[in-house]
Amino acid sequence: MEQDTEQALGSYRVGAATITKIPELALEGIDAALLYPEYDSEAGAEEVRKLGPGSVDRQTGLLRQSVHAWLVTTPDRIILVDTASGNDKERPGLAVLHHLNEPFLERLSAAGVAPGDVDLVLLTHIHADHAGWNTSKLGERWIPTFPNARYVFSARERAYNAALAVATSSDAAIRAEASLGPMARLPLPGVFEDSVVPILEAGLAREIVVDGSEVEEGFSFFPSPGHSIDHASIGFRSEGEYALFWGDVLHHPLQVARPDWNSTYCEFPQAATASRQWALNHAAETGALVLTTHFAETSAGRVRRDGSAFSWQFV
Repeated sequence: MEQDTEQALGSYRVGAATITKIPELALEGIDAALLYPEYDSEAGAEEVRKLGPGSVDRQTGLLRQSVHAWLVTTPDRIILVDTASGNDKERPGLAVLHHLNEPFLERLSAAGVAPGDVDLVLLTHIHADHAGWNTSKLGERWIPTFPNARYVFSARERAYNAALAVATSSDAAIRAEASLGPMARLPLPGVFEDSVVPILEAGLAREIVVDGSEVEEGFSFFPSPGHSIDHASIGFRSEGEYALFWGDVLHHPLQVARPDWNSTYCEFPQAATASRQWALNHAAETGALVLTTHFAETSAGRVRRDGSAFSWQFV
């Protein structure tokens, strides 16, 4: 798979497509013991020592992460995979995302894309830091940021978040149907109302069943639930080459060595652990270029298998 000459700008070639990282936030000073409830300090310290300075502060041992979107440009389409956190959003429950004022759209413009140019927005799941730029504030209203795009996401994710937003008992029925094991937490409130409802009202949504099938040319949504109720990892094929956008199946390279560690943001921990194992196996077996959402550094890499363990290499 040939890397693009714009590698320094975070761009990669996958077949006929160019995939470019559009940064939003660089997150510093993350305590692994807070991010991972099952964290073991002795084992964790050993794994942290193996990580580069772009992923961990060598002096403090604190982790580094990123929030960004991925821009996929093909000869005939412009696609965004996830849309980061968005500006002006009310997120009092997660201070790092509360009332942001980030030049995300300027960075998209620097990559040669205006909001009106985007043809597709593909969402791995409906969480605050993956669906935020779906909409922008105009006066007191939220309007679609990408007015000419079709927004593609899980029908179950939409139904679940809608049920939670109106506080009906139907959310329990949706959880029972999903059968993901015990629930550890709920999605952050407010995201559905300000980042999804305006898309639905504008008639721009395409709700899908996440079953591994191709839903848009070249793009397949693979089930990887647990972090959210119907989280999808999105595979992309072009001219015999393959990339995998795995969303929040893993949050940091530390989890490649310790896939048994769930993040504190995983809603259904048992299912999240199983999905993490699937994603690592899938990436290793296919040789995919993996485009992560929260790994820092280049945020792109490959998974290798070493017996029953896995390793990560940034590219």
